[in-house]
Amino acid sequence: MRDCVIAVAATLAITCSFSAAAWSQTAPPAGATACSGCHGGRDSAMPSLQGKSASDIEAAMTAYRTGAREATVMDRIAKGFGDSETRAIAEWLAQNGAAR
Repeated sequence: MRDCVIAVAATLAITCSFSAAAWSQTAPPAGATACSGCHGGRDSAMPSLQGKSASDIEAAMTAYRTGAREATVMDRIAKGFGDSETRAIAEWLAQNGAAR
């Protein structure tokens, strides 16, 4: 009986640790994962977002959206997101190593 209790306790401990790890990873907000298509890293044609702060990403997206920063494509992409969506995307990218 004691062995059974130990086995159940060990199983619960392992299960709970996997569940906690899964819950600690945040799901990306809508639109965030698309950034890696162009800003995917070293071999990308566009600048990488890795190492950028959330405030830098948000400021750039806002500047594209308002027309304060010229662009060929980013202005059109940025216009699809409101302030809160832009902030959520920027925070997620900054916390998750940007677009990988």
